[in-house]
Amino acid sequence: MLANTHLCPCCGKPRRIAHLVELYEQNYRLLQRLVPELDAPYREAVSRSPSDCPLHLQIAERDRYTVTLRLSYEFTDEAGVRRQPDLWVRLYRDAAVAEALECNERPPWLAIDEADPAAHQYLSAQWRRNLMLNKWLEYLLDHGHGFGMAERPRLAEFA
Repeated sequence: MLANTHLCPCCGKPRRIAHLVELYEQNYRLLQRLVPELDAPYREAVSRSPSDCPLHLQIAERDRYTVTLRLSYEFTDEAGVRRQPDLWVRLYRDAAVAEALECNERPPWLAIDEADPAAHQYLSAQWRRNLMLNKWLEYLLDHGHGFGMAERPRLAEFA
């Protein structure tokens, strides 16, 4: 029997990749609302909200079909600048999905088949990251964050 961590929150059945892809699709739609101009001429921007901390956006990579970005709050203390949460997200434009990454590189798929514990571990980790991203995006939008009107310094290459 699979542990509860392997159950899908929407239907209570064992998690399937199809459910995870649905979450990626929701995240993509939320990110489109937060960052409506992915091709806009900036690499970094800050969104300010009267009811929340400044939200930092960094475009790490732009390709024809993907955009990799970083979303975080930045806190400064005696130890220096701390980013929390610090999420790297890859948007796949052609598939209209957005995946929260553990780091700037997608982890390799290690599973041999669906019964492989590595498959369940990978899906559980993806669920946690992407559910967190989903909830945080909803929170950010509810607090009025957005990069359509944010401070966006123009780069010389785009001027």
